[in-house]
Amino acid sequence: MSSVANALPGVPDVESPLFETIFNNKDVTPETLEVARKLRKDGFAVIDFPDPDFDMTAEKIKRALDDRYDWKAWRAGAIPGLRVQDAWDTVPEVKQLACNPKILKLLSDLYGRRVFPFQTLNFPVGTQQHFHTDSVHFSSSPERFMAGVWVALEDIDADNGPLVYYPGSHSLPIFTNEHIGVNPDTQAQNMYGHYPAYEKAWEAIVEALDLKPFYFYAKKGQALIWAANLLHGGAAQKDRNRTRYSQVTHYYFENCAYYTPMGSVEFLGPVQFRDNIVDISTGKRMPNQVNGMEVPASHIAHTVPSKHFLRDLAKRPTKTPPGFDPKAYLKANPDVARAKVDPVKHWLEFGYREGRPLR
Repeated sequence: MSSVANALPGVPDVESPLFETIFNNKDVTPETLEVARKLRKDGFAVIDFPDPDFDMTAEKIKRALDDRYDWKAWRAGAIPGLRVQDAWDTVPEVKQLACNPKILKLLSDLYGRRVFPFQTLNFPVGTQQHFHTDSVHFSSSPERFMAGVWVALEDIDADNGPLVYYPGSHSLPIFTNEHIGVNPDTQAQNMYGHYPAYEKAWEAIVEALDLKPFYFYAKKGQALIWAANLLHGGAAQKDRNRTRYSQVTHYYFENCAYYTPMGSVEFLGPVQFRDNIVDISTGKRMPNQVNGMEVPASHIAHTVPSKHFLRDLAKRPTKTPPGFDPKAYLKANPDVARAKVDPVKHWLEFGYREGRPLR
């Protein structure tokens, strides 16, 4: 902890203009300071994952999840990638990686607030995902109190879908709907139908600033920490007969409000709060807070985006799509299952506009 009061507590320590003052007065190890400087400069830092039994843990994760991937569709080229979200709820080793005490301590030291994991994603192959920033999906107020940790469960090279990052892009402003000129749900068929406009904007930024990609050819057990606004994605998997096992954990920090900017237009009223965030390490729901005060549930309910657009009411489906399987829907959306809500009701009210997977 710092012995000097921080004049900017609403800015992550690692991204603060007061970085030198803050870290000169922090009781952190030289290794932590080195990570802090790399994360501040580039928006990411590579470390060896601090688990002495990592090889065994990785193998257990791979075995536990192997049957949950649609390998046939992947190898046929019918789908661009494979993933399992929130396997921490059923696979102890996934939770073990997400809640690694040394990772939690490191992130808390870097950001100046207690960190907690809230989502895991497990991949057996490359994501082949367009580069993006997590800030449009997982944001907070104050902004930038979110981080990701990706860890390689096997060696990765140019042929099995390495990660791609744009060093320094994290320091750009956070661009949201007002910057790309879209009010979600009024200019798109669904709340996320304008996502291609973000991709176009990111491409224009990369070209205009001549940002250069960095490909992470990770060795098994290497981990990469990245800042919320870093542009990152997945390179093409050239060899579809190979695997690329990895795990991503997304982290938030305490005393923030959590929301999705892509579904929000704050000055028109709608804010897509993330009101079901669970601290994986404790199993407790994390409240939305602003400067120590909890955001009232009545305010969150009032700002649900669909309540602000009559057009949403007109297009809302009245029945589930053909072949809708409630059990499959809950399996594909573990957070819905944990909330113990009716799957049909959830899809009709939220799932269809959130683009939730049906199975």
